[in-house]
Amino acid sequence: MYPEFVLKERHSASIENRHPWIFSGNLKTIPDGVTNGSLVTVKDADGTVIATGTYSAKSMIAVRVLEYGPAVIDKNWIKDRIKSADDRRRLMGLGIDDRTTGYRVVFGESDGLPGLVIDRYADVLVIQTTTVGMNTLMDVVMESLVELFSPRAIYERDDISVRREEGLEQKTGLLYGNDPGLVEFSEHGRKYLADVISGQKTGFYLDQRDLRQKISQLSADRRALDLFSYTGAAGIASLAGGASSVHFVDSSGAALEICTRHAEINSIPASKISTEELDVFQWLGSHAEPEYDLVTLDPPALIKSRKHAETGRKGYHFLNRAALRIIRDGGILATSSCSAFFTEVDLAATLRRAANQAGVRLYILKAVRQASDHPWSVYFPEAAYLKSFVCRVERK
Repeated sequence: MYPEFVLKERHSASIENRHPWIFSGNLKTIPDGVTNGSLVTVKDADGTVIATGTYSAKSMIAVRVLEYGPAVIDKNWIKDRIKSADDRRRLMGLGIDDRTTGYRVVFGESDGLPGLVIDRYADVLVIQTTTVGMNTLMDVVMESLVELFSPRAIYERDDISVRREEGLEQKTGLLYGNDPGLVEFSEHGRKYLADVISGQKTGFYLDQRDLRQKISQLSADRRALDLFSYTGAAGIASLAGGASSVHFVDSSGAALEICTRHAEINSIPASKISTEELDVFQWLGSHAEPEYDLVTLDPPALIKSRKHAETGRKGYHFLNRAALRIIRDGGILATSSCSAFFTEVDLAATLRRAANQAGVRLYILKAVRQASDHPWSVYFPEAAYLKSFVCRVERK
């Protein structure tokens, strides 16, 4: 039914272990005339069909596996796979009531749909496709989403650079329904706004849900600082947990305006928040005295590829050392890295050096990873990227 690729001998182990990528160098034959993005089948050296997936002519990852074995990839198949992913979110406690209505429905390879991200903000869905194969399946994905969720709107956020590697244009726009504007949703009872049209990622950092919840639990009566605050989700969680005040620092004035909106919709007095539009590296360079009881440090990915490793490590070291200097005795540091090339071990080593230089001792209260709706997969360890430590800082 689909064009047939054949693996080289002794190259089927990764598929047998259900890894979803087949590299071009592992293929013995690629039929002539196969269209970029086509559905294909893959046979082992003995002629057995071991995978069905999509083909990319421009990537080293030649086939992204949708099914391990023969399959017909049609709307019913796509719809069932999306529903299964959403059913798992229900088991995670997401989307079952109005306390948490913002979550990731589909996380690419981890949910058996390589190249597809679907985020849900109440009755609005946001889609990203990163592969040419998934791009060709968009019509049936859209039909499935309308039938499964009856959304008010579906918005496309395909403005990510990785699409260029697949020969795809970057684009955004309304795919279904009406212009959603800022979308209000809830997280553990707190109210947030997702800027699905022009915000970072798909409009919000859903992957930090678990860290925000931990921060909220530790915030009572603390003077807090939210660095790289974006729209202030962590700071709002601090205030919901009883923080006496939060200062938000970010380089985006538009994001800081939403910080203020977040305070308003959560009935937080204006006197408890302050904002400052400035580069965080510059801000930390001019502050050195212990004056905060809780600092949240969540920078963008400073190591986007291995060639940026050294520069990125220095950046993480500077940020954490500077943050530790402004935390009072007994205060809390919640620090994160979303760089896949900077591991949890790397972050721990950075904290150790930074603490020594800042003259403080650190005690890890909790290690936090990406939220459960951004699942790690035992078959696809590459899905792991976000790591955080919540630490008590002692000066004595």
